Amino acid sequence: MFGSRAKTTMPTAAEALPGRSTRPFVVPATHEVLGTPLEGPWPDGTQVLYVAMGCFWGAERIFWQLPGVVTTAAGYMGGFTPNPTYEETCTGRTGHAESVLVAYDPAATTPELLLKAFWENHDPTTANRQGNDIGTAYRSAIFWTTPEQEAAARATHDAFQGELTRVGAGEITTQLTPATQAGTFYYAEDYHQQYLHKNPNGYCNHGPNGLTCPVGVANLPAQTDIAPPA
Repeated sequence: MFGSRAKTTMPTAAEALPGRSTRPFVVPATHEVLGTPLEGPWPDGTQVLYVAMGCFWGAERIFWQLPGVVTTAAGYMGGFTPNPTYEETCTGRTGHAESVLVAYDPAATTPELLLKAFWENHDPTTANRQGNDIGTAYRSAIFWTTPEQEAAARATHDAFQGELTRVGAGEITTQLTPATQAGTFYYAEDYHQQYLHKNPNGYCNHGPNGLTCPVGVANLPAQTDIAPPA
């Protein structure tokens, strides 16, 4: 079943598992590392970006360490089955990707900086795969919620493709989709939330891929503490 066609082919809505009307497990109220609400409410002005880049354990850890991030959560997005479980998602029959919710303060960071971390810490050229993890659940994706995030997704995509082309690597396969089209972000089970904080030696398939994603200087937060050149 690990490399079966069922796991690497997106189901249609009619083929997807039926799911259920309510969440079948309890999600913790507070982020284990940041101490912030996992499901909100968050401070006024907080914005949310969703990303998928393979197993959500390592992906989530990348983002909770970034400046300006209010909270992160592991979950399932981009599929059809309502309120899926981990076991269901792993079959490839829900259509969901293992995803990470990134809630952030736009006064303290930018979508460009968040997506810089996204591109630099996985392989966006392997469709439905990250290393040994194979299936549509491990596809690369960005689901945006604001026009600024969409612009950043498209601009950083093109910038990183330029770097890949420069070194003779492949074409990006990352799915770029508005969150309104991708559908509901369903929170994953308790044990998946901040998994690598709870299990420091746990499985992680993420880290620097050796390339840098150039982002526009004009879109970076102002660095008021840096002295001007003499």
